[in-house]
Amino acid sequence: MKKKKIRIIGAIIAILFFAGICIAAPYTFTGASAEGLIKMRKGSTIESIADSIKVHVDEGYANKVKTLLSMMGAEVGEHEGAFRITQGMSPFNAARYIKNGAQSGIRFTFNNVRTLDEWTQRWGETFLAGPDEMRKVLNDSVMCAKYGKTPQTIACLLMPDTYEFYWNITPEKMLDRMNDYYNEFWTSERKAKAEKLGLTPDEVATIASIVEEETVKADERGKVARLYLNRYQQGMRLQADPTVKFALGDFSIKRITVPMTQVSSPYNTYRVNGLPPGPIRLPEKSTIDAVLDAPQHDFIYMCARPDFSGYHDFTRDYAAHLDNAHRYQAALNARGVK
Repeated sequence: MKKKKIRIIGAIIAILFFAGICIAAPYTFTGASAEGLIKMRKGSTIESIADSIKVHVDEGYANKVKTLLSMMGAEVGEHEGAFRITQGMSPFNAARYIKNGAQSGIRFTFNNVRTLDEWTQRWGETFLAGPDEMRKVLNDSVMCAKYGKTPQTIACLLMPDTYEFYWNITPEKMLDRMNDYYNEFWTSERKAKAEKLGLTPDEVATIASIVEEETVKADERGKVARLYLNRYQQGMRLQADPTVKFALGDFSIKRITVPMTQVSSPYNTYRVNGLPPGPIRLPEKSTIDAVLDAPQHDFIYMCARPDFSGYHDFTRDYAAHLDNAHRYQAALNARGVK
């Protein structure tokens, strides 16, 4: 009789165990069909989070996570941040991470960026603090001075690369992090190279920004950099066309005319001596290195080649430069470029 009771109890336990597995299976052994970044603001509700999961993953998965969050008594309104549901993640794990307010890092990649406004817009579209809040910080002289910068040179901190931040990072914290990366890049070796050129790191970045606008050819950037270094060190005006485009606020200009070079701006290197107040774009690290390691030559003139290859003809002789310029202008005319 006793053995019979034990068998009955064992059977009941087995039935309950398998029933539990059947009930729990949809919550623990199924996975998300797609990846999604779920953003939680202060005051979010379980329902609003479930709605976001529906958009990024699917409704069935969202309902499972919603049920689990309710069962857990999750107080999601206290959390702020973004959580990434990865493909295959179980509803149980998703609910557990969301309940605990676990954040996922967001990869932020930027390159080929000209203006601070363009960079600020990209940043604002990615993170909780909008572009206006970041723009305000970048234009704050006191905040810039914290990093030894001005509103004109703060762009030097924003070195193109891939970084990872939390979605709710503040502009101030983000600049703190970028300052750390900036200091990591500017090693004692690079600083020594800049000093040898008679430049500060930010002045190197400013020249690099001009070089990047002058040529799309990476293998030519060192040569172009040396040309501008030659001019700068000889006390010549840089007379760099990209600085005129920056001063005019129009990088779509195809031909720089004499009247354009007369625009009154501290960035117009046809009218001002020395370097502009800061970078005219966010230069790549490789271009900064191209300036620091620019090969020696004595060229002080350059002109785009008339074959539109993207390369330039270099010379130290002004008469030869005029010949190059005439050939290029003729090629522009032939193509109807105004």
